[in-house]
Amino acid sequence: MRKNTVKLLDVVALTVDLPEYNLWQGQVGTVVEILANGTAFEVEFSDRNGRTYESIGLRPEQIMVLRFDPASLELRPEIVTAQAGE
Repeated sequence: MRKNTVKLLDVVALTVDLPEYNLWQGQVGTVVEILANGTAFEVEFSDRNGRTYESIGLRPEQIMVLRFDPASLELRPEIVTAQAGE
């Protein structure tokens, strides 16, 4: 399994619900600070107009980094199609 390496300004998604902050699994935020040598991260959640509505410290297991490029140019997904009569 690939390690979820988190860097400053990474775009991340919540992997858990945090109802006390009105944040829910899948919400997207930006890492704005690396805390405690990478054992926690300050993540800022903003609306479509760029206004921050929440900024909280999260542990690595509470977020996942969103990737916009393939993890490796050598790893291309294989397209599998069903053959007629299968």
